[in-house]
Amino acid sequence: MTEHTTGIEIAWQQKLDGGEFVIQQCGECQRHVFFPREVCPHCGADALGWVAPAGLGTVYAVTTVRRAAEAGGDYNVSLIDLDEGVRLMSRVEGVDPADVTIGLRVKARVAKQDERGVLLFDRAEGDAP
Repeated sequence: MTEHTTGIEIAWQQKLDGGEFVIQQCGECQRHVFFPREVCPHCGADALGWVAPAGLGTVYAVTTVRRAAEAGGDYNVSLIDLDEGVRLMSRVEGVDPADVTIGLRVKARVAKQDERGVLLFDRAEGDAP
């Protein structure tokens, strides 16, 4: 488990723990920001607020981590470009790791893992299998 050490990271994890997926948006330049920060990386303003993204995105890059079946089997690690213009790392579930490809449309959801909220993605409705 990753330890979050700053107030903004703790606040973001608490929102995930409560089942809420949020990213930041700058009140000055209006651009979205992820990973949570204290200051906008685009314009330098400290006017960042939490917003709920649509949660739709596209797989930008993907790799498959190979594991023995008894260790849980293979899984993917994906970079996802949200429609709001930010990129984050997660995994796509409900799809064979070999079928997670660049360009796949996905939808975010919050799940619980070891009592913590984690951000995962599923194939978006309407994206052909």
